[in-house]
Order: sequence, then structure tokens, then C-alpha cells
Amino acid sequence: MSTPVMSDNVILPPATRLPSAVQGVAAVTSRRHFFGHLHERHGSAFTVHLPVFGPAVVISDATLARELFTAGDKVINVQPNLGRILGTGSIFSLEGRQHRARRKLLTPPLHGKRMKTYEQIVEEEVRAESATWPVGTEFASMEPMMRITLNVILRAVFGAQGRDLENLRRMIPPMVVTGSRAATFPNLPRPLRAVDPNQRYARMHAEYKAYIGDLITKSRNDPRLEERDDILALMLRSTYEDGTGMDDEEIGDELLTMLAAGHETTGTTLAWAFERLLRHPGVLAELAAEVDAGGTEYRHATILETQRSRPVIDFAARHVVADHLELGPWRIPRGHNVMVSIALLHDDSREFADPERFDPTRFLGTTPPPAWLPFGGGTRRCIGAAFATMEMDVVLRTVLSDFELLPTDDRAERWFSRGVAYAPSRGGRIALARRA
Repeated sequence: MSTPVMSDNVILPPATRLPSAVQGVAAVTSRRHFFGHLHERHGSAFTVHLPVFGPAVVISDATLARELFTAGDKVINVQPNLGRILGTGSIFSLEGRQHRARRKLLTPPLHGKRMKTYEQIVEEEVRAESATWPVGTEFASMEPMMRITLNVILRAVFGAQGRDLENLRRMIPPMVVTGSRAATFPNLPRPLRAVDPNQRYARMHAEYKAYIGDLITKSRNDPRLEERDDILALMLRSTYEDGTGMDDEEIGDELLTMLAAGHETTGTTLAWAFERLLRHPGVLAELAAEVDAGGTEYRHATILETQRSRPVIDFAARHVVADHLELGPWRIPRGHNVMVSIALLHDDSREFADPERFDPTRFLGTTPPPAWLPFGGGTRRCIGAAFATMEMDVVLRTVLSDFELLPTDDRAERWFSRGVAYAPSRGGRIALARRA
């Protein structure tokens, strides 16, 4: 095992000796396997130097993760963060008091009584999408899941359907795919800009900003604005404690955050859920029986286990802004990022017995332990976690009510990197029959 890196006031975990260029290629092409290799070699903490993120400490220990998430003003969101992609007005770009105030402002539309309204929207979208599904013929579930989750968030955000929503349905999916790749990809030199996802995303983002700006203006001038209960209307009416509200630029960036982050991760997790269920007929049978009986507990546990065993986002990170950050035995200097490897933590047998086994019963009658981190942790935990969980629950319930999923003995689908997110390599292929 490599020795820690030590100098005055700095104690870093062991560092790989691979050249930084090689580390960069490995992280971009297969971050999960690269971190897994370094974990086997160096243990639950190691140091890397990555493109975009620079020098970083990677940890896969629940105690260290908790210390990081409660480090207060010693750390800020990872640098650079998704605000680079989603905009300076996005909650991802805000820190400290501004972040807390924005989080408080955005929480009500995604929680509480409105969830019942959103459940109805999810069920309607599942039934509209599933009406076209082939019976007895295998197909990839990820694309229809993405369409369902995008339509749900669009309807929840704007409250209706029409030409504007059709245009956003066309605009958002390729934008999300390109933005996910650009988030982990360095800016390329000018001769290579034709293949640079950052440049493609910049053009898409400019088109979105112009379009969403017109929609916000139209909503501000809507004489029925006070009667509307969609998320955009709530944003326009909401104010901070000093009586001010978000400006159009900030609202546009927050809408993009909801549209992008709120549909890709949920749709991908659902594709993983189907991929897992078809290979575990006992779990599938238990789920179907529970749906028929009107229960929810086993389905909720299945969602938690899918998120544990197949986390779509494999890391959460912070940037050190104090002179140094004490983290367990390590003293990490200002300017370093600290990345919690969610994938490694979820595969830790000390936290989850027999982690290779897909077993929803591990979450029955209990709350997930601190090592369960699919939504991140601390004050930057995903603000849409409750909305996403509701969506996944209603999608599974509706599909299992209407269809019989046909188990398969095919090998498990491999992990495929979409940039930020990890998806099943064949799109979570399923075959089904309609129930009587």
C-alpha cells in the first residue's frame, strides 16, 4: 500500500502514481472502475488528480462522509459544480446564507399536500406511455421511463400541456445528455471544439434560456397567476423573508435544474429497477402480490435497494475553503475537493451485509443507514428526493397493476457512464404481458 502524502500541516491519503493524464482518461471513460481499482489498492481513502476537478481526496467511509457533510463553512459545494452547466442562478451555484434561503423557498412545491396532485399526473403519464408498449417483445425501458419522468416534471412545473411543453420535450432530452457529458469533460482547445460537448451544450443552453425567458414573462403577465398551483407560478409568487423574490434569470436556472436533474436520475433509476426485478423473480412476485393487496412497504424497500445497489450518481463532493479540513486522520488543504464515492460505500460489506445480493428485505421495518447516500447528504442533499421517491413508487405500482413482467435469465446489464449518471448498458430491457 502507498504511504500517505505528508508535508507541513498537510496529511493526504495515499496517491496513485499514475500520470494525471492517465487518471483523467480513466475517470472520464470509467470512473466507477477506476475508483474501485484504487480502493482495492489504497483502502477507503486515496488521492487523485482529475480533469475539471483538480486535486481530490476520494473517501468511501461512512464516518468520514458524515464528518464532511457536517463540516459547515469549512467546505462549499464541489468546484466546479453543476452550476457550471445549470447556470449561476441554480441552487447548485449558491453557498451559505443564499443557498439556505433558496432551499427554503423551493422546498414547499416539492413536498407536502401537493404530492397527491403529482401522483395523479404520474399515473396518467404511465398509462399514456404504456398504451404503446409491445406485448411479449423485449424493449429498452429507459427511454419510456425518461419520457414519463420528463412529462411529469413538465406538467408539475407548468401545470398544463400545449405547444410550449411539446417544444420543451424536444429541447430538454438532448440537452440533458450533452450537459451530463460536459459536466465531467474539460474544455477542449479551439481546434477540437467541433467535438467538445461543452461547446454543444453552450449552444443548447442559449436556446433554452431564450425560450424559457419568454415563458416566464408570459406567466408573470398571466391574469390567473394567483389561481395557479404549478411550480412556476409558485416560484413567481414566492418571496424571501425580506419580501424580495427570484428574478427571471434565477427562475430560469432553477427550472432547468428541476427539468434536468429531476427527470434523468429518476428515469434511469426506474430502468435499473426493471433490470433488477427481471433477474429476481422472487422479489418481482412479492411486489406484484403486494400491489394486488394494496400495500406499499415492500415496494418502498425495493426502491431503496435499487438505489443502493445501482446508484445513478456515484459521488457527492465538497470543496475545501478553510486553511485545512480535518477529516479522520487526514488534514486536507484549501483548494482540494473531497469526493464521497457513493458506489463504493454502497458496496461496503461493513455497512450492507452481502452487498452483491439484491435484497429489499434489508430495508423492511427500518430507515436507511447513514451509508445510504443516493441523494447525497448534509445541507446539499437533493431537494427533490421526496418528489423522485413518489414518482418511482407510483410508476412501479401502476406498471405492476397493469402488466406482468416476464423474468429473464440474461446476464446483468453492465454499468454505462452517461457523464454524471450511470445507466444500464442495454437500457434496462424488459418484456411483459398485459394483466387481465
